[in-house]
Amino acid sequence: MTGFGEDWPGDGLEVTGVDSGLWVSGVDYIEGWRTARESADRLNRALLCVGLELSAVRAVASTNEDGRAVVRVVGWPDAVDRLAQLLDGRADGNGGAA
Repeated sequence: MTGFGEDWPGDGLEVTGVDSGLWVSGVDYIEGWRTARESADRLNRALLCVGLELSAVRAVASTNEDGRAVVRVVGWPDAVDRLAQLLDGRADGNGGAA
């Protein structure tokens, strides 16, 4: 679920170079990324099902420095606001889901 143009907001990981400190030798980033990718794909399918365009808001698979799975939601502010409205509509008013 990738393939967006250069106008797409980045996921905050535009780190380059061997000395960036992002990768630690011996850490299995691939397994964490695979786990995150499954969850990100699931969320992206849900976003599509509620009418949001992945060119405006999407889930991005990543890992942290320890190789743990991380899913980030990135998007244009208006699309994120629409997602927040959809989630607010599902809340029961007491901080929980209806």
